[in-house]
Amino acid sequence: MAEIITLKQNSDFRRVYARGKEVIHPALVIYVLKNRAGVCRIGITTGKKIGCAVERNRCRRIIKEAYRQVAPLCRGGWDLVFVARYKTKRLTSTRLREVMLKQLSSCGVIPETKTGQT
Repeated sequence: MAEIITLKQNSDFRRVYARGKEVIHPALVIYVLKNRAGVCRIGITTGKKIGCAVERNRCRRIIKEAYRQVAPLCRGGWDLVFVARYKTKRLTSTRLREVMLKQLSSCGVIPETKTGQT
C-alpha cells in the first residue's frame, strides 16, 4: 500500500482554500488544487462544530480510510483538503467513499470512466 502524503503547513491549506476549486456535499467538502509535486497530497480538517475530540478524530479516521480506498484511482499532482461536516460522523467509510468518488470525478481528479469500478 502506498504511503499517504499529508499537507501539514498552514500556508499549504490556505493556498488550497484560496485558489482551489471546492465541491460541496452535506457530508463532506473537498477543496482541489493542482500541484507541481506529481503526487496527491491530502489534508483533513474538522471543526469544533462536529463535536468533541473523540468525534472529530473518528471523522478524520473515516475520511482517511475512504481516501485510502480511492487513492489508487487518483491522478497524480493534486492537493486535496477534506473538510468534515456534521453528517460525516454518522457515515461509514464505505458510504463516504461513494460520496468522495462522485466529488473527485466531478472535479477531474479521477477519470470519469473509472468511477464505476471498485
